[in-house]
Amino acid sequence: MLKHYLAVGEIVGTHGLKGELRLNPWCDSGKFLKKFKTLYLDEAGQRKTALLSSREHGNIVLITLEGIDSVEKAEKLRKTVLYIDREDAELPENTWFIEDLIGCTVKEKDTDTVYGVITDVMKYPANDVWTVKTKSGKEVLIPAIKDVIINVDTESKLAEIHALRGLFSEEEKVQENEN
Repeated sequence: MLKHYLAVGEIVGTHGLKGELRLNPWCDSGKFLKKFKTLYLDEAGQRKTALLSSREHGNIVLITLEGIDSVEKAEKLRKTVLYIDREDAELPENTWFIEDLIGCTVKEKDTDTVYGVITDVMKYPANDVWTVKTKSGKEVLIPAIKDVIINVDTESKLAEIHALRGLFSEEEKVQENEN
């Protein structure tokens, strides 16, 4: 089951005297946060707050939350993780939350050969790279490009790929198929 509320970053400090907060973003960019009017202070979504402003500042995002209008109030939120409601997010086609990809079984689309499980996603300017751990414990890096990624169903925790030649050895393919 997919989580309803997703972590987008952690408040790491204050900025100025009027309650502005320094957020270490865990999303692709600070621009992503600008799309939201409401953030949540807990992963159950029970403590919501309005996002009044958001702007990138180097590798952090400066945000202003409703009711936080002094450095003292802002300081109390240090180390708080902020969440979004999944239903408020609009992702482009063939884009997934990293949290949803972790744990997906990776298999060959045409042969049903199971290669392993996604354990990490690394962000690079050209494309993401998935780390797939095979049953033998080997980690294989898969480029998340349209020639490789055929279909992803995060609800079923399944990613179907077309493995480029040389990504997986024949021994790994056989070992994965035997189980």
